[in-house]
Amino acid sequence: MNIKIKLILTGFIFFGLLTAGFFISRPQPLFAQSNSEVSQLNGQIEQRRKEINILQKEIDAYAENIKAKQKETKSLKGQIAILENQIAKLNLDIQATQKRIEQTNLEIQNINLKIQSLEKEIAAQKEKIAEYLRLIYKNDQVSYLQIILINQSFSDFFDQMQYTEQIHRNLKTAFNKLKAAKKDLETQKSSWEEKAKAEEKLKEKLLGQKSELDERNSAQGILLLQTHLSEKQYQANLYQLQLEEQKINAEITALEKNIRKKLEEQAQQEKFNQFGPAKLIWPVSPERGITTYFHDPDYPFRYLFEHPGLDIRAYQGTPIKAPEAGYVGRIQFRGDKSYAYIMLIHNNGLSTVFAHVSAVKVKEEEYAAKGQIIGLTGGLPGSIGSGNLTTGPHLHFEVRLNGIPVNPLEYLPQ
Repeated sequence: MNIKIKLILTGFIFFGLLTAGFFISRPQPLFAQSNSEVSQLNGQIEQRRKEINILQKEIDAYAENIKAKQKETKSLKGQIAILENQIAKLNLDIQATQKRIEQTNLEIQNINLKIQSLEKEIAAQKEKIAEYLRLIYKNDQVSYLQIILINQSFSDFFDQMQYTEQIHRNLKTAFNKLKAAKKDLETQKSSWEEKAKAEEKLKEKLLGQKSELDERNSAQGILLLQTHLSEKQYQANLYQLQLEEQKINAEITALEKNIRKKLEEQAQQEKFNQFGPAKLIWPVSPERGITTYFHDPDYPFRYLFEHPGLDIRAYQGTPIKAPEAGYVGRIQFRGDKSYAYIMLIHNNGLSTVFAHVSAVKVKEEEYAAKGQIIGLTGGLPGSIGSGNLTTGPHLHFEVRLNGIPVNPLEYLPQ
């Protein structure tokens, strides 16, 4: 083939590459099938959003009802209404959580479809670029000297040069787009992983909410058992429960004061001081969640008294660890269904109380080492050591500073 013909063919190829390069630099549409599936998923995601918004409005309405009822006079009817609203709200919370899980799953499917389409597009573009490179290599045998000799003017030569430069620019743009597409793909994969983690957390939250629902139902059951009583009898029972709580609280406060004085008089304070400053650990693992916080406004029995500690969800019979070395100041345990607790006295004016215990592993007036098993959790209504005011298996844990209840979360590791 003579040089002139080769140059003509090269020009056609250059022009073809330039044209193809123009198209390759433009965004490629997603495949039709994927577009259809993505549209369907977007519709389903939007539907879940609407359903979640509707549920949220109902949840907010129940929350307002609960606040309104809590401000009313504490009657049997009022307390049952509060619990009924709390249970209804919690049921809606569970439904909303389930809808969010469904929405997350749909979003993950949506991302997967986009990733698949992007991978196909990248593969197609790579094939095109490979073909262009093969054509350039095959026809890049004509030297610039030959082009100058065959062209009639420098203008033709410069036109040919511009074609060549344009092709290289387009190829560079195509490679940059591929790199950007790859980075976008990696970002979407990372997003997929984050959404998967969020989905697992939502599932855990849902399970926790179901457990909380069971506890709320139990709390409601305690009140419903009293519905056969007159309002006057109900108020009398509340008064007795308040007296019992005040008596226990006063007993713990007085015991702590007397025991600290006794330790000083018996010269045991020196041994006590060997423990060093109190640095608490969790008496049971908080992994299963905290059902009631310090002075929690949602505490089911708040109409009787403020909740003075944490209720840590724990299976019945879970070992209780001493959160710090201390002196066993008091054990209230009869082996029946009455309220049972253990009190430890620590340095820095701190003491800890563990209630609804189903078994005791220490004795009064002995020292417990940090982390030592001092008892077993309880709280299951009607079980040993549970007492009257319990909604399910858990450990009631108090921290007291100079006899006054304080927020345990301020003393526990986060």
